[in-house]
Amino acid sequence: MKQKLQPTWDLDVIFPGQSSSTEFRRFVDEVTNEIEAIMEVVNDLDANGEVKAWEEVFVNLENVIKKSREMGAYISCLSAQDVTDKQASLYVAKAAQISASNTALSKIVDQKLGEVTEENWNNLLAQEAIKPLQFILNERRERAREQLSKKEEILISNLAVDGYHAWNQMYGAVVGNMKIDIVEDGEVRTYSVGQASNKLSTPDREQREYVFRQISKAWKENESLFGQTLNHLAGFRLQTYKHYGWDNVLKEPLEKNRMKEETLNAMWGAIEKHKPLFIEYLNQKASLLNLEKLSIFDVNAPIQSKVETKSYDEGAAFIMEQFRSFSPQMAEFAQMAFEKRWIEAEDRAGKRPGGFCTSFPVSEQTRIFMTYSGTPSNVATLAHELGHGYHQYVMNDVNGLNQGYAMNVAETASTFAEMIVADASVKAAKTDEEKLTLLEDKISRSITFFMNIHARFLFEKQFYEERKQGMVGTDRLNELMVEAQKEAYCNSLSEYDPYFWASKLHFHITGVPFYNFPYTFGYLFSQGIYAYAQDYKGDFEAKYIALLRDTGRLTVEELAMKHLQVDLTKADFWESAIDICKQDVHAFLDIAKKIPS
Repeated sequence: MKQKLQPTWDLDVIFPGQSSSTEFRRFVDEVTNEIEAIMEVVNDLDANGEVKAWEEVFVNLENVIKKSREMGAYISCLSAQDVTDKQASLYVAKAAQISASNTALSKIVDQKLGEVTEENWNNLLAQEAIKPLQFILNERRERAREQLSKKEEILISNLAVDGYHAWNQMYGAVVGNMKIDIVEDGEVRTYSVGQASNKLSTPDREQREYVFRQISKAWKENESLFGQTLNHLAGFRLQTYKHYGWDNVLKEPLEKNRMKEETLNAMWGAIEKHKPLFIEYLNQKASLLNLEKLSIFDVNAPIQSKVETKSYDEGAAFIMEQFRSFSPQMAEFAQMAFEKRWIEAEDRAGKRPGGFCTSFPVSEQTRIFMTYSGTPSNVATLAHELGHGYHQYVMNDVNGLNQGYAMNVAETASTFAEMIVADASVKAAKTDEEKLTLLEDKISRSITFFMNIHARFLFEKQFYEERKQGMVGTDRLNELMVEAQKEAYCNSLSEYDPYFWASKLHFHITGVPFYNFPYTFGYLFSQGIYAYAQDYKGDFEAKYIALLRDTGRLTVEELAMKHLQVDLTKADFWESAIDICKQDVHAFLDIAKKIPS
């Protein structure tokens, strides 16, 4: 009999002892010391001196980047698996300090790059050891021209530890301690935010609304705290932008995602043009649920009273089978992740909500975090996170300086993997009812990326404009959130979620500003790749891997042109990708209209 898979991850194989690990403590000290050592070397570096000195800097920089990512990944896992782990919380603070040191180091390196004369620069890039780094070095040199003085840059980084990043940590601490009381079978049970949120997928509308109200009540009770975190995070960013002379709040997120504003506008424009069909889907879903209009808590509700679930082993087997049809290497990676216990999927109290994938570039391993309860969405989420892991896996031998791919393309491999599994589920359906349910689950992702994410983008853009004038009160934050949701959903819902700005972690993180539109980009970009894969006559797997390996060393426009021969600043590509999503909606509507009301 085949051994049952364990839904808990193994962290001890990386550092034994987890948060009390002496090996990990030594590793953190080692990373700290190596950053300080390379900082001294870079400070004394003659920017126009010998090329060998620069080569040595790049080797050491790659090493410290990989070790810092290794450390950060381990801390992320510790803090996510147990929100009450006090030692893990201390490590989170330590990671913020080391991140600030890395940022300061990066700023100094960039400024040194900016000091290199044009002649010496061309000579530097011509060296065989440095040629593979041309894109990232040119990018960093260009950004260095917008930097403040070295002293000012270091000051900003240092102040960010107990300012900027601390607000994010406070948000995480408050959410981790939140408890949601839910009455079930006459008994009051207490759940974490993540566990309670999973109950919003119940087919019982009365219970679904009750859970939504209980969760909303908890966010309301903490709204003043979350209003502070959001306002102060934005305030820190805006003050920094002011000193850089930036007026457009999209400048930093667009640069971080290596994309043009024309590309972003083309994407949203194409989505808005095609929203009417998706509104028709929402209205049809409301009809199937015997509602005049959907509420925000109905948008992702199941349309069948009984939702088929898969055990963890069944979900794993299905994912590996579908991966194999597109990419045997991706299937082999997934099998390794399951068998070596790289996945934390157990449904238990004390875990943080949500899911993520984090990679250990030194150990060349990955860890995936989620709470698995067996629904089709859970299976798709697991496939999504495995896609992230595979992306890093094919880049393990790429220079560490070229592994820094942006969030928008980071979402490409994950969404592609998710699409493979969701599409296969629909095709394997045995009845119209089953097919309708699976199509609904698949289309719900389009709704998320075209409407939910759009609402986040609209909210954040307007919030930042108002924050420039001063603090934005919680009542106004609620208004802005509802206004954004109404616009994004084309006024198609009966009720919205005014506290979504508080409940969504992405608004409160410090790593990436505007943690929203890259998801929609990745979703549609992967749709385009999926369509390309179905029509491609050659070795798609090799082509796909080549695309993934280039994600850290090309702009998204260059990446698409090189590997797909498409122009992302034009609406054509985006509309063709949306057409794939529309096929699912048409199929859903055709089946739904046959079902007697």
